[in-house]
Amino acid sequence: MARYHLVDVFTTQAFGGNQLAVFPDARGISPETMQKIARELNLSETSFVLPPEDPASDFRLRIFTPATELPMAGHPTVGTAFLLSRLGLIDPSEGAATVRFEEGVGVIRVSVEFTGGEPSKITMEQPLPKFSDSPLDREAIASLLSTDQSGLDPDLPAEVVSCGVPFLYVPIKDLAAVRSIRLRLDIWEEVLKDSEAPQVFAFTREVERPGSTVHSRMFAPAMGIAEDPATGAASGPLGCYLVKHGLARSGQPIISEQGMEMGRPSFIRIEVYRDAEEFSAVRVGGECVYMGEGLLKL
Repeated sequence: MARYHLVDVFTTQAFGGNQLAVFPDARGISPETMQKIARELNLSETSFVLPPEDPASDFRLRIFTPATELPMAGHPTVGTAFLLSRLGLIDPSEGAATVRFEEGVGVIRVSVEFTGGEPSKITMEQPLPKFSDSPLDREAIASLLSTDQSGLDPDLPAEVVSCGVPFLYVPIKDLAAVRSIRLRLDIWEEVLKDSEAPQVFAFTREVERPGSTVHSRMFAPAMGIAEDPATGAASGPLGCYLVKHGLARSGQPIISEQGMEMGRPSFIRIEVYRDAEEFSAVRVGGECVYMGEGLLKL
C-alpha cells in the first residue's frame, strides 16, 4: 500500500487552485508505476518523494502528468514543500525553513514560511529564463486559439520562454478574447505538437480581481492536460516576459490569476529580478490548502 496526500496549490480556499497528489515516501515505486499512478489519479501532476542522489539536496522529486514525466514543475514543487512541512519533515525553526529538491533541471531551492507552526507561504526559485522567437505567425496563432488576429494584443509579440520548461506565450487583447479561447487540437497537432514549446500560455493585462497583474490560461495537450488551473513552471517565464517587455519592473510583485474559466481560482505570486539586460533571480510562490489522504493498493 502506498499513502498519498491531496493538496490544492496556489489558493487559500478548498476546491480552488491546482490539485496535487503527493506520495511522501515513494521508495520501491518504479518510474513505470509512477506514470501509471499519475494516469490513474488523472490530476495535472502527481509528485513522488525519494531520498536524494545529489548531496546538495534534501529530497529527490519526480513529477508526472497523466502523459509524461516533467523535468521541473511549479505547483508540485510548491505543494510538495507544503505537504512535507505539514508532516513535520521540514524543520520550522525560527518561523521559516529552506528545502532543496533534486529535480530534472537540477537542485530547486524552496523557502517555507510558517504561521502558528503551520506552513503558510511557499516560494520556489526557478532557473533563469531563456527566450526564443515564436514558431508561429499571428494568423496561425489566432486559428490555433479559435479567434482572429483582432483578439491578439497588437502591441506585444508571441514568444517562447523557458525557466526549465518552455511555453509559448501569447498576449491577448482583453478578458472577453481570452475567455473565448478554444484550443484547436487539429491545428495544434499540425503546427505546434512537435515544436520546442508545445504548451500554450495565453494571458491578458485586463484582470478580474483587484491586485492581479495578468489573467492567464494554459493549455498542454502533449502533457495530457487539456487546460491547467495554475501553472507554476509557466509563471516564472511569464514574469520574465512581462519584465522584458516593460509591463512589470524588476522586483515588483506580480500576481497571475489563473483557473477562473475552470472554476478553480488560483493566484500565483511572481518576483523577477533583472540588472540591466541580465536576469538574476526568478521566484514563484503562493499558499496551499490540505485536502486529505488516501491509500493506493499497488
